[in-house]
Amino acid sequence: MLSFRTELENPVVEQEIIELERKIRAYQQGRLSEEKFRSLRLARGVYGQRQPGVQMVRIKLPFGKVTFKQLLKIADISDEYASRNLHLTTRQDIQIHYVSLDKTPELWAKLAEDDMTLREACGNTVRNVTASPTAGIDPSEPFDVSPYAQKTFEYFLRNPICAEMGRKFKIAFSCSERDTAFSYIHDFGFIPKVRVVDGKEVRGFKVMMGGGLGAQPILAYEVYDFLEEQWVIPYIEATLRVFDRYGERNNRNKARFKYLVQKLGLQEVLRLIEEEKTALKAKEVFVDHNIIALPSLPNTEVECVEPIDKERYNVWRFTNVFEQKQKGYFGVYVKVLTGDIPTEKARRLVEGIQNHVADDIRITQNQNLLFKFVREESLPHLFNLLTELGFAQPGYDSTADITTCPGTDTCNLGISNSTEMARVLEQYIHEFHEEFVYEQDLKIKISGCMNSCGQHGLAHIGFHGSSVKVEGKVVPAAQVMLGGGTIGDGKGRVAERVIKVPTKRVLQVVDLLLNDFKQNKLSSENFHAYYDRQGKDYFYRLLKPLSDLSSLTADEFVDWGHQDTFETAIGVGECAGVVIDLVATLLFEAEEKLEWANKALEQDQFADAIYHAYSSFVWTAKALLLDKGVNASTQAAVLSEFDNRYVNEGIFSFPTSFTERVLQINKYEPSKEFAEVYIKQAAAFYYEAAERREELRVVSN
Repeated sequence: MLSFRTELENPVVEQEIIELERKIRAYQQGRLSEEKFRSLRLARGVYGQRQPGVQMVRIKLPFGKVTFKQLLKIADISDEYASRNLHLTTRQDIQIHYVSLDKTPELWAKLAEDDMTLREACGNTVRNVTASPTAGIDPSEPFDVSPYAQKTFEYFLRNPICAEMGRKFKIAFSCSERDTAFSYIHDFGFIPKVRVVDGKEVRGFKVMMGGGLGAQPILAYEVYDFLEEQWVIPYIEATLRVFDRYGERNNRNKARFKYLVQKLGLQEVLRLIEEEKTALKAKEVFVDHNIIALPSLPNTEVECVEPIDKERYNVWRFTNVFEQKQKGYFGVYVKVLTGDIPTEKARRLVEGIQNHVADDIRITQNQNLLFKFVREESLPHLFNLLTELGFAQPGYDSTADITTCPGTDTCNLGISNSTEMARVLEQYIHEFHEEFVYEQDLKIKISGCMNSCGQHGLAHIGFHGSSVKVEGKVVPAAQVMLGGGTIGDGKGRVAERVIKVPTKRVLQVVDLLLNDFKQNKLSSENFHAYYDRQGKDYFYRLLKPLSDLSSLTADEFVDWGHQDTFETAIGVGECAGVVIDLVATLLFEAEEKLEWANKALEQDQFADAIYHAYSSFVWTAKALLLDKGVNASTQAAVLSEFDNRYVNEGIFSFPTSFTERVLQINKYEPSKEFAEVYIKQAAAFYYEAAERREELRVVSN
């Protein structure tokens, strides 16, 4: 049995942890398929690493908020179960690495003691809900979006409508028109707006839909210039229902929501969303504006100290410190190289900042930290502490602040070592282009592969890992991307592929680009204007000499941070989960969903009960279709194909059609009466299907 304490406040969490342990045992004993187990553990934040036999565990922190106690708990857990390091991600999570699968239930239980979860941090569900790190203290924000991010996180966590979608779904709340949460590259992005109606201030959001990065970045569409706050979560729910039903499930490369919008067209997707509104759990969801309590403020009496390096302190204060909207307080950005904090440093950091910053640290989208409610007299102390720990580099969110994914350090999909490349580039910029620590309109971002976890697709200068062949040998390479980035208020740009160069030449790429920008830009030009004026071909010709492979040195056959000759070794990516296509597994899951439906009905959770029954309908039909060799790629196709292959052939009968029976789900309000009838219909279908399949199995034997 597990050794963790079972007095967790939420009995659902306790049951989930116990169930995870059971499923691990079933998998290890061969009673659970690899495909099914992979999907299950991903939905619980457990991700297979590049290294065999160990896992990456992702801790889901809504909008990047973490307290002193939580940070110390994660450090303790990393020491006990992982590699004594905390990795900050671009989605405001914390990851720990090299965890034994057997230890993940125990680890999760310890996190739950301090109100943290692994649930749905990976897999085909709603991922962590992100927000601008400055939310709540930003001088330019119309209002604090943190409560909306928190409520959205809570509403869709463990929600059956998004538990097993075709792919992941990402939501972000920017706090102002600066759009620092990148609304334009999310499945849903929200920007706060205020209108005055009949003399009253009304809160709402500009709504961006259908964006995404990945190998094929697509910019989001603006679908509302102002959607009142109480309709935001219902609109997300209706959209997720559409995505779950019509989204691709076989071809994972086309399974994101952005491709559904492309396939059906925006107007058809919007029409389908309207159709779902009848069935919603709630037509309006009001958010408690005080759900995120004001953090405990630092002690007002602190010992005044002098900065250990006055000149560097002045630069650091200019680039990494800003005045909050709350008079007398400052926000302080902490630059964390490649997002990695050794646990020993994490403890020293927390010890040193107490009484100087509020107990509400935010993880930023560029893998740094933000301290809030800092008094002016504490700034020198923080600078000295951060200098001692190696976190006082100036130039937050500047050209010298490079975002990167873990690359080949731990990721299955990594082609190149993006982390070491980032370290070398940052050092090079600080040494040879120091003026760029003040430049916030030119960002560099790196991904280890084309999937853009390091956000290279929205960079002014982006790199992603690749390779080229020379006389039968493989050379590590970097694809150079230029011209991407945030414009503001929901508008952005996707970086263009310009040229591919050996990865060891990225220093020369950056050197050429920064020097050319300094020398040739007009006085009023930012990088976007400069890039547009010069044109893509100009930069191709500028960088083309660096792509010449006729004069490669031995060092260029070795990737950054390695000693051996480069070899491409790409594993199977798990971020998107897998398609579950085993007939017996599907039927088992259909029965399990009926159990969940009845449990939800007993608790008067009628909308959830109905959706579980709907899922049972679909899973049962998909299982029978697979028996005929039909692997339908969407839930809508499952319904249609079942009518074609079973109902029209007289094997199953319904008053009208199977499709019409199942799609009652979006025709009726989620009442107790409809839930009871719908569950009975789903159960009758399941038992008839299971009986028929057993008869066929007996005959075939």
